[in-house]
Amino acid sequence: MPSSYEGRDITIHFDGRRCIHARRCVLGQPEVFTADGGKGWIVPDAANADAVIEVAHNCPSGAITYTLPDGTGEAPPRVNTIRITENGPYMVHAQIELDGEPPRTRAVLCRCGASKRKPFCDNAHIASGFAATGQPEQREDAVIEARDGPLTVTPQKNGPLKVSGNMELIAGSGRRVKLANEVWLCRCGHSANKPFCDSSHKREGFEAEGV
Repeated sequence: MPSSYEGRDITIHFDGRRCIHARRCVLGQPEVFTADGGKGWIVPDAANADAVIEVAHNCPSGAITYTLPDGTGEAPPRVNTIRITENGPYMVHAQIELDGEPPRTRAVLCRCGASKRKPFCDNAHIASGFAATGQPEQREDAVIEARDGPLTVTPQKNGPLKVSGNMELIAGSGRRVKLANEVWLCRCGHSANKPFCDSSHKREGFEAEGV
């Protein structure tokens, strides 16, 4: 369960299950995020609220979130994006709806198939030697009515990630790959059509929880 650290002007929440150790917190505000990982390792009052908010907005996994005294937190982005990283996971920034999980605006999702915390990344792609381009070719765009709104992520049992809603798939560089309102993203790591599923999960005997 996430831990909460209450300060005068901001409460910081940390969910270790989602952390991929990008270290943007301990490098960005080392007085607040003291890096020892202990029970009291986050000190909200060691910086002003705006500085803490900036760190939270730079946390790719959404492991760090915040609540202000009026009860508000990070607003969803104006453009939903799924960034396809080189030899690594999907980085999602959107109003994410994932069954069984609290609302979130950021998540890092496994696409190598080796994570022990599926559908989230746990950096298993590094040890497994996963190789996949972060610069896939541009695909034909769908017609979408808006660029924001809810983005529903539904892991399929022993299969891909079904993602529904307005979205822009982008390369690691930020180049647009595809505008879409529904995609099926490979998460077994074997598709020859990455980042999209080509049913290789059936041939490879991929196993993962889902619907």
